[in-house]
Amino acid sequence: MAEGLYRLGDYVYMESTAPPQPYQICRIEELRKNARGSVEVYVKCFFRRKDLPQSLVQLADRHASQLEDDHIYELQEERDKMKAKDPSYVDEGILEGIWGGITDVARHQLKHRELFLSRQMETFRIDAVRGKCTVTVLNDLESIMSYLKEEDRFYYSMVYDPNQKTLMVDKGEMRIGFRYQADIPVLLSDPLTQDTRQEKDLETSVWIPSRIPDEDIEKFLIIARSVGTFARALVDDSNNINRMPLRLGAATASRDITLFHALDTLNTSNYDLSVGISGFVINGRPIVCCDELEAWTAEEANLFQQGEALFVCLFVCLFVYLLLFTPVT
Repeated sequence: MAEGLYRLGDYVYMESTAPPQPYQICRIEELRKNARGSVEVYVKCFFRRKDLPQSLVQLADRHASQLEDDHIYELQEERDKMKAKDPSYVDEGILEGIWGGITDVARHQLKHRELFLSRQMETFRIDAVRGKCTVTVLNDLESIMSYLKEEDRFYYSMVYDPNQKTLMVDKGEMRIGFRYQADIPVLLSDPLTQDTRQEKDLETSVWIPSRIPDEDIEKFLIIARSVGTFARALVDDSNNINRMPLRLGAATASRDITLFHALDTLNTSNYDLSVGISGFVINGRPIVCCDELEAWTAEEANLFQQGEALFVCLFVCLFVYLLLFTPVT
């Protein structure tokens, strides 16, 4: 990607109004033109520790300390469990995890990489953008020291409200990793007992690999996207489908719903390409594969993107708090 090319969702440095201050870090929510024809960026702002009141800085310190203490406790628990299962187990540092091996100097440096998410939105001129950076939610999948190994990389785990002067833990934390996996019980049935059930009676086959070459599958998917684009050009007032420009229609026809339908059609046609292609036309008209996103407004799509950053995979909370009346399946 070109250095000067910016897209929605990019994390960028914005020039501060006070030159001695470091760049403000934001996420691009929208690119638009003003009445004078100039391009502006509508962004969501992140805050640094220096922007927080002292009382909230102390709260952030206590939260980080609590995270580290909890991790050390869980780590010791996991080590004890593994030693109980295997007395010969030797810890070789595999379970160090996110907080393993942090020095006081590294802990101080990490404070300069920590950000605080907010819901504050601002508009800047496009020439105020000073480059890209990376911002991720703090999680257990990688060592926290990795944020110091790369330039322009930051993390956050708390949400700051600059109006109410409050700081809370981001509810989008994903509890994943070996500490949250279920223990598989031993097999209780008789291993000598043969399972007489037929696999075809237990499962529904949706795809059989290696039936046709990958090149033919790719050609079939291109035809499916082309038919979807052509079908959207034929919509009329009797269809519950919004009219859209050709370029946007082609992009919409390339969504997963079209590809899923194409692969399902190919499977049900026993991987016969000619039969599968004929399945794209029903009653003399090409079929249109639509998902719920086509029924959403631009405002609802923006709300979903904001909620995804705030709640991560807690989609129930996302729709209850932000998209209660939005149609979904």
